[in-house]
Amino acid sequence: MDQPMDRQQAEQLPGVLAIDAGNSKTDVALVGADGTVYGSARGGGFQPQLDGAEQAIAGLAPLVEAAAAEAGLRPADGVLTTHVSACLANADLPVEEQQLQAAVAARSWGLGSAVANDTFGLLRAGTDGPRGVAVVCGAGINCVGLLPDGRTARFPALGRLTGDWGGGGGLAAESMWHAARAEDGRGPATALASAIAAHFGLPSATAVAEAIHLGQLERTRLHELSRVLFQVAEAGDTIALRLIDRQACEIAGLALVAMRRLNLLDRPTPVVLGGGVLAARQPLLVDNVTARLAASAPLAEPRVVVAPPVLGAALLGLDQLAAGRIGGGPAAERRLRAAYAAHHEAAA
Repeated sequence: MDQPMDRQQAEQLPGVLAIDAGNSKTDVALVGADGTVYGSARGGGFQPQLDGAEQAIAGLAPLVEAAAAEAGLRPADGVLTTHVSACLANADLPVEEQQLQAAVAARSWGLGSAVANDTFGLLRAGTDGPRGVAVVCGAGINCVGLLPDGRTARFPALGRLTGDWGGGGGLAAESMWHAARAEDGRGPATALASAIAAHFGLPSATAVAEAIHLGQLERTRLHELSRVLFQVAEAGDTIALRLIDRQACEIAGLALVAMRRLNLLDRPTPVVLGGGVLAARQPLLVDNVTARLAASAPLAEPRVVVAPPVLGAALLGLDQLAAGRIGGGPAAERRLRAAYAAHHEAAA
């Protein structure tokens, strides 16, 4: 939902405050109307379903202040920028988007603002415009599809309550489940048990479970098990390979349903794949997903996005500026993409 810009006010920096708030981390960037990145900041996860919309948005304020300081701006001096583009995890239902939109609009960060689910940011990061399908497989899993006329394909994405399976959190839970049952005899043997124990430096996977239960290990560290799972699968472990195959099935299934809803199965269509699990570019997963898409939608164009998701939020913001003839446009998009490509190369 867009909030219109009030051009009677003056912003400190004509441009975009881009926010990508995910389950495990949040990125904020101040981007000029010409695509120049002036300031950025990173923080922890975003959970409005637990904290409430207003408190969750308030939690972003220190990151906005840090990005503003890097850009030489101060929120206390007035409206920071022209447009706030916020792509937020857990903004899954219309009522959630409305609540988060109101909370963002109440802040003096921009003359206008728009809130969308973070999967729309991924879609924009991997395409040149509003057409295609995106599947994010990070801490959780979600999918959106979009056509230029505004039609969308979406899923509630409320976890197992709405039929979702996998993502980093889901794969970690399944890995622990199989490892524990292998150790106590209820399930088949799997190298996941010893690999999980070794990863945390404990005698068994059951000991890992106990350490998490007692607070001796942070529960968030379970997300590290995604890497362990792929290592075990690469060595040929049957259980690990089965989990990765199921994850590929879920990713391809989401994309194909979205394409079917938008009548895109027989048309060339970008299918953008992103989030931590997919951005790792593990061949066992990506090649599996690609093969499944090719079998059911031969014209699909799968592409993995490794750029920070905040790029997509910033591009959506530049689109809003261009629509209002304030800035943005192809040159600004090229400059912004180049900045994040250089950042990725430096980090690698």
